[in-house]
Amino acid sequence: MGSNPDPEGSDGFDWDTEDEQDILSPSCSSPRVFGKDAVAGFEEASSSAGPSSKLVSHFVGMGFSRNMVSKAIEENGEGNTEAILETLLTYSALEKSPSKREHVYSDSSSSESAGDILDDLSDEDYLGNEENDEDLSEEERTLKHLVDMGYPPAEASIAMERCGPEASIMELTDFICAAQMAKAADALLSSNEEEQRKSYFHSDPRRDKKKRSFIEDHWERKRQKKLERRRLVDEDEETTRLPNPMIGFGIPAEPWRVHHRTLPEGAIGPPYFYYENVALAPKGVWSTISRFLYEIEPEFVDSKFFCAAARKRGYIHNLPINNRFPLLPIPPQTIHEALPITKKWWPSWDHRTKLNCLQTCTASAKLTDRIRKALEDWDDEPPLRIQKYVVDECKKWNLVWVGRNKVAPLEPDEIETLLGFPKNHTRGGGISRTERLKGLGNSFQVDTVAYHLSVLKDMFPSGMSVLSLFSGIGGAEVALHRLGIPLKIVVSVEISETSRNILRSWWEQTNQKGTLIDIDDVQKLDADRLEQLINSFGGFDLIVGGSPCNNISGSNRVSRDGLEGKHSSLFYDYFRILNQVKVIMGKS
Repeated sequence: MGSNPDPEGSDGFDWDTEDEQDILSPSCSSPRVFGKDAVAGFEEASSSAGPSSKLVSHFVGMGFSRNMVSKAIEENGEGNTEAILETLLTYSALEKSPSKREHVYSDSSSSESAGDILDDLSDEDYLGNEENDEDLSEEERTLKHLVDMGYPPAEASIAMERCGPEASIMELTDFICAAQMAKAADALLSSNEEEQRKSYFHSDPRRDKKKRSFIEDHWERKRQKKLERRRLVDEDEETTRLPNPMIGFGIPAEPWRVHHRTLPEGAIGPPYFYYENVALAPKGVWSTISRFLYEIEPEFVDSKFFCAAARKRGYIHNLPINNRFPLLPIPPQTIHEALPITKKWWPSWDHRTKLNCLQTCTASAKLTDRIRKALEDWDDEPPLRIQKYVVDECKKWNLVWVGRNKVAPLEPDEIETLLGFPKNHTRGGGISRTERLKGLGNSFQVDTVAYHLSVLKDMFPSGMSVLSLFSGIGGAEVALHRLGIPLKIVVSVEISETSRNILRSWWEQTNQKGTLIDIDDVQKLDADRLEQLINSFGGFDLIVGGSPCNNISGSNRVSRDGLEGKHSSLFYDYFRILNQVKVIMGKS
């Protein structure tokens, strides 16, 4: 499904996630948490190469020790001055009170757990459960939220007074963190190097002003970034009107209801067609898709109603919608049912029962190690703010508990099970773990798709001829096979050689009796080639596929150009081919 620049903090994958992230973030970067292990790491020797003298002088001029500056640059690299500054202030606070670990987390004296972590969360993440707050005023409720998050009541009250009644939770926490950072900077003046710094600043008081100006500019830039991110989120919410719950025309668990819809005359099969893409899309995307596909209204469905993982998708099709039935056996519906080995280690404060959307990128080993170190600082339950940090990262990356204080990303075979594929479906000669995760992240959720396609079983008892566009690893083919529908002819169009090999391997392992035809580029499937194929076996019963979502996905803030993007514009090839097949089959 195309590629985008590698998100920071992933394992080096060079593609963009196929799905929107439920916890919005403009990149896949992971915040750092500093505990006692970070202080120990601060004392380690620096690399022999050493940072540039100009950069060291820049921060030494702000009043930090040369040794501390070298360590901060070594940890963050020379290209990120904002991260270096935050690290310097954090280390200074920790150096001043090394025994007060919980103070560092609860008061957040410039710690990144009160900065970068908050960057990755939306206002709604802080609101919590308001069922018991009905008797409180809006001001009292806001103050309660801030105190529950671990902020001192006095600082929370000052922030509310200074920022005004219209300020959001994010703006209030920003204000508190900025004040705490300034306080931490002031605390530096009373450290062991106070006299040295005092004489330095007395000799050139402009440097003290420069330091404070740098901090103020830093927080203003962060505030502007948050405002822009919130604008993009609001824009998405304003233009994407999704049903709640996302169950389309029904799910297996709900009481049976007969739905009625009227299809335009030009949309009535044969052939039947089935198109899929991400539900959360930029303004006008789904209305454009609907307009090209005969003005059929999308059916929006979240796969969390079919398995233990969410996958918000929109489907446009001309299939019947009554008398659907699910695949059996019904797959596990919760994390513990799907992954029972995790139950032993699951902490009581992690209340997840479903996984978020399964992505093509995965958490780095550095992130899981930071989580482990953060939790090991407390023998009992960690403070609420650390709990929140850990759970938010687990949600973002779908981390599961594999030991005491240990989390890990899902393995490919676990994702196969969650998505309804047979075990080791993506495992084969020369296929790496990275390639397996990429193929799974861009695939159908088999149980969801099979539920929609189940109406075809009685209609085609002797089998079907299928044109599979953007086949990926064969989610539609697996769904039809598991429904017991024989596959007489499958023309599979897929640009990825790895995905074609996975589908071919599954075809052979399941002893399919029909014919599989591979085409490596959808643009090679022109009218002449289609007519040749249709004349050779009599036409297609079903055209199924989902065009690339690289420029549509909500997690893509770099090239989210909708259907005009380089990759997602291939939707028009889906429409072109569908229209050509209908014309050619109509002639005969």
